[in-house]
Amino acid sequence: MKQALLVFLGGGLGSMLRYLISKVLRFHFPDVYAGTLLVNLVGSLILGFLWGMALKNRLVSENQLLFFATGLCGGFTTFSTFAFEQHELFKQGQMLHLTLYLAATLVFGVLLVALGFWLGKSLS
Repeated sequence: MKQALLVFLGGGLGSMLRYLISKVLRFHFPDVYAGTLLVNLVGSLILGFLWGMALKNRLVSENQLLFFATGLCGGFTTFSTFAFEQHELFKQGQMLHLTLYLAATLVFGVLLVALGFWLGKSLS
């Protein structure tokens, strides 16, 4: 039960942070989905970093991984919002924006997980 509570608390915190970041960026960049892109990329970096630290020296406990990786990163990043925004761009006929957003999320997301993993293993 303690582990479920850790995931719940981390997920709530991650969701709140995603909402606030997206709201601020939507105000400054109303025509692009900068908030979702940013949180998905930052979340990828954080997840890779945590996993790298956990595997290298066991510096991150199982409960900490549940709170930060499963909870916080899970609540912070959002595939469903990303998919919805892709659909909206498609409906609006904005194929260039759709393609750039899709490519940036997928390519940089994977690269940032790898970078985070490397940093987590190197710095721990």
